[in-house]
Amino acid sequence: MKINPIHKASCHCGAVQIELDLPSGLVDPRHCTCSMCRRRGAIVASVPVQGLKVVKGEDQLKLYQFNTMTAKHYFCAVCGIYTHHQRRSNPEEFSFNIGCLEGLENPFVLEPVRVLDGVHHPADRKVPNG
Repeated sequence: MKINPIHKASCHCGAVQIELDLPSGLVDPRHCTCSMCRRRGAIVASVPVQGLKVVKGEDQLKLYQFNTMTAKHYFCAVCGIYTHHQRRSNPEEFSFNIGCLEGLENPFVLEPVRVLDGVHHPADRKVPNG
């Protein structure tokens, strides 16, 4: 029996719907301590850019960027739920909000959930002249 690696995710109101190619399931679920992530509190996992497809509501997605303007954070313009972002540490990947996965009632039972130090991200460090 073959397990389907394609999983569906959506925002709260359903205006934005996403398909994720997760052949290995959820890999490395994590939190981040950067100013954006700690405020939204989502648990995320990542897929290659080609592993995330917006199947409905691309016109409802709003983009938010800050600081280095590298990461691209997307959220639903209708309900405000963060669905995914293109990572600044690896722009070849999207991280997605695990809480948006269909059929997952409680993402907070996932163990272990690693915490990344986004406050001290290498891209934010200033190298002294010298």
